[in-house]
Amino acid sequence: MDKKYLNNTAKFLFFLLFVKPFIFFVLGINVRNLEKLLQNKGAAIIVANHNSHIDTLLIMSLFPILTILKIHPVAAADYFCNTKFKSFIFKTLIGIIPISRHITRQSKEEVFADINTALKNNEIIIIYPEGTRGEDNQIKEFKTGIAHIAKMNPNVPVIPLYINGPDKILPKIDAILVPFISDIYIADPIYYDNTSTKEFTSKVKSIVENLYLTHKKKENL
Repeated sequence: MDKKYLNNTAKFLFFLLFVKPFIFFVLGINVRNLEKLLQNKGAAIIVANHNSHIDTLLIMSLFPILTILKIHPVAAADYFCNTKFKSFIFKTLIGIIPISRHITRQSKEEVFADINTALKNNEIIIIYPEGTRGEDNQIKEFKTGIAHIAKMNPNVPVIPLYINGPDKILPKIDAILVPFISDIYIADPIYYDNTSTKEFTSKVKSIVENLYLTHKKKENL
């Protein structure tokens, strides 16, 4: 058996036996407009705010189990791959694509090579443009990497979403899980539209912020 088959089997069992039951039956999740996420059958770039490590598991759990095998969260190499053990676990069970958060002399094509390859193979990536976990549901500035990726893959939909709640389940400064129902709001897909990378980044951030405002209105009813 080859390495890819073994990795896919491990990931499949991890989500089937642990992650999905934990997310749906222990924590709980409310999803608005799930069809906007699942109607896409090919490659996709999922963009979300980021407040907790649970974010990634929540998003991936929304998909059918077989689709999860082709989902790759983009993750900080200096954090998730700083030891051989962590690198093995996160690459095998989660399927991360590690990327450097530090300044590099590599071209954008080289920096995003693994991401572009995944998208060309009709796979799905999850990216958090804030670059790190925030606190108290505050949406930080988005880095332009998302726009560069979209520009290099103009036919791939960018699907923005907003997540509320994971910061209460597993806060950035804590390591103890607390049961709490999360909410996910999903927007219509958009495509890179030949604007500047800065403008496109602002557009995506604005959509995520509008989803946040939608949540606040419902919360205050």
